[in-house]
Amino acid sequence: MDHGWRSKIVLRKGDLTEAAVDAIVNAANNDLILGGGVAGAIRAKGGLTIQAECDKLGPIPIGEAAITGAGKLRARYVIHAASMRLGGRTSEAALRDSTRNSLSRAAEHGLKSIAFPAIGTGIAGFPIERCALVMLEEIRDHLRTGTPLERVELVLFDEHALGVFQDALSKMTD
Repeated sequence: MDHGWRSKIVLRKGDLTEAAVDAIVNAANNDLILGGGVAGAIRAKGGLTIQAECDKLGPIPIGEAAITGAGKLRARYVIHAASMRLGGRTSEAALRDSTRNSLSRAAEHGLKSIAFPAIGTGIAGFPIERCALVMLEEIRDHLRTGTPLERVELVLFDEHALGVFQDALSKMTD
């Protein structure tokens, strides 16, 4: 089996908004309102232009993903993965779909690198162990296609989250 997809995945602890990648992924609501958590940090550091672009695009269906500029962030784009309704919770289907659609938006724009947070594990209350497995499965399946993506980072908030993702990746079969 080709294990090439694993070499394209980077797991690390850090600040998603500082990632030196083509696009960072926002754990978004389907109204594309940049509220708290990851979205709030993106709004605070990236500036008002990101929300202004979101206002033109939203709302989008749950499970979809939209792409905007990244304002003052290091990344060139923000991909908004709509895994929940505003104030709602993330379902596994919505997490799977929004992860897959975020990767598709990146590929459509010819991007080489993307960085994800652990989508849905904050205020949306999705269990991190299941999140790691679902996201890594979708990333693996995408990297097996003819994608332009060469690096997919998962930028985790703390040591616990990083350990969960490392464990999930180590248990994955090809």
